[in-house]
Amino acid sequence: MQKIDIEQLPSGQSAPLVQVGRVVIDEDAIAREMQYHPAESAAEAQLLAARSLVVRELLSQRARELGLPSVVDDQGIENDAAMTELLERELEVPEPDEAACRRFFTAHPARFSTPTQRHVRHILLAAAPDDARARDAQYRLGERLIAELGEAPERFTELAQRHSACPSKEEGGELGWLVSGQTVAELDRALQHLTEGVHERPLASRYGWHLVCINACRKGRRLPYEAVADRVRHDLHEQATRRALRHYLLALEETYGVEGVALDDDAAGALMQ
Repeated sequence: MQKIDIEQLPSGQSAPLVQVGRVVIDEDAIAREMQYHPAESAAEAQLLAARSLVVRELLSQRARELGLPSVVDDQGIENDAAMTELLERELEVPEPDEAACRRFFTAHPARFSTPTQRHVRHILLAAAPDDARARDAQYRLGERLIAELGEAPERFTELAQRHSACPSKEEGGELGWLVSGQTVAELDRALQHLTEGVHERPLASRYGWHLVCINACRKGRRLPYEAVADRVRHDLHEQATRRALRHYLLALEETYGVEGVALDDDAAGALMQ
């Protein structure tokens, strides 16, 4: 996803009239805010921007009511210190007790385990995403190479050095031990489901087609509670903070009144980021 320029709004499409109490958030403000909210479409970015400005205005009005420093300066830039002061005064977030922490730890084994590792080799057959002819030709080449590897898997190094467009070709296609998140997203997702050996078909990414061989796999290991207790407590506290913030924003929405857009369940998450 990429930032959406103001000029990319569809012709004739205007932002909805958005109002918080007596304050109107105009179309220009929403359009300027859109660049900070990457989305799949201009309409979605527009909605996210409007919600963000609504949250900011709700907090601004509450800060003024309490006589606290403004959470937004004259240039429209958020004052993080003032925002923190307001929320620390207004939110009540209970600390999780030991029993809750242990239940959370037990309920999420994958979350508190070492990551699964895969020892990976690949051959990249390069083709641009918008070059249909090249992608088709490279896919057919990939099928032929996979057939050759099926008969002689020991030729992987040779074929990588001859055909791969990745610098790893100099190492016979070796990428080493990988965990999730260490390679391009499209390939990363596919790797999580592969078993050992040469995969039976080319895998697509923005760079072309990948012929993948999983040499070995090390399953993740469950960590003892004592080793991750602080992380468990932090995760639970963050969840509780999100819930408290969501309820707080919805209460402010009810108090001051919002027209043109409704806050959703993720409004608190956007503010916490």
